[in-house]
Amino acid sequence: MSLLPESSVEHACWASVELPRPLEPRPEISHVLFDFDGTLSLIRQGWPEVMVPMFVAALPRRPGETESELRELVLDDIMRLNGKQTIYQMIQLTERIRERGGQPREPLWYKHEYLRRLDQHIGARTAGLADRSIAPDAMLVHAARPLLEHLRGLGLRLYLASGTDDFAVRREAELLKITGYFDGHIYGALDDYKRFSKKIIIDRIIQEHGISGRQLLSFGDGYVEIANTKQVGGLAVAVASDEAQNGSGRVDEWKRRRLLGVGADAVIPDFRDAIPFVHFLLGR
Repeated sequence: MSLLPESSVEHACWASVELPRPLEPRPEISHVLFDFDGTLSLIRQGWPEVMVPMFVAALPRRPGETESELRELVLDDIMRLNGKQTIYQMIQLTERIRERGGQPREPLWYKHEYLRRLDQHIGARTAGLADRSIAPDAMLVHAARPLLEHLRGLGLRLYLASGTDDFAVRREAELLKITGYFDGHIYGALDDYKRFSKKIIIDRIIQEHGISGRQLLSFGDGYVEIANTKQVGGLAVAVASDEAQNGSGRVDEWKRRRLLGVGADAVIPDFRDAIPFVHFLLGR
């Protein structure tokens, strides 16, 4: 199998794709895992702007600590856990409060408070999707639907796994009209958070279908799905989406650097060139 030919006509068809190292096609790929928020869905775009101020307000200050330093600490904690269930970010918050001499509430309290604030942030979007004043594709990462349709047409099995609560993921997938692409394989966080993780979903895919990790392709914008895919030998595509300017074709440099750091095999700004790139990956 050939490595990436830098000057090839094929590469010209997916010029927005960044490969940090040469990549061989994997015609054996049979299963595809997608993250949800930031990878497919833009309904929750801006969620860090809801979570960060809440965390900053909850943390006791240290002498001489600036607001900027505290925000940087909080943002790193939050994004390092991006892709895991929301409760893990809240557990991290309580640990930070304790190490600074404070007495935190239970992590579940912080989660519920965050979700209350987030619902206010996204309420107009979900209402607009429900009453059809907002088109579903306006809340999908650019060119996501054509890729989903194409993958289904190729006979690949698609899975959706999110750190967002299961009921919310299913509801929002319905609003976006993408549920049918996944044949019931939509998974989100549970109150009993130890019963769900993206690693659990990946292991289940491999075990139930008797496949090797090399047959798994994943798309995600968080640490977790990229790292978990690489751990089993899968191929991981980082979706460094510019959520605030959907369709701009620009990568989010913060996402790009961090996802390359956990081993992403490719980086894309959105799905504009995803179909020809998938054809390259499948050796077709």
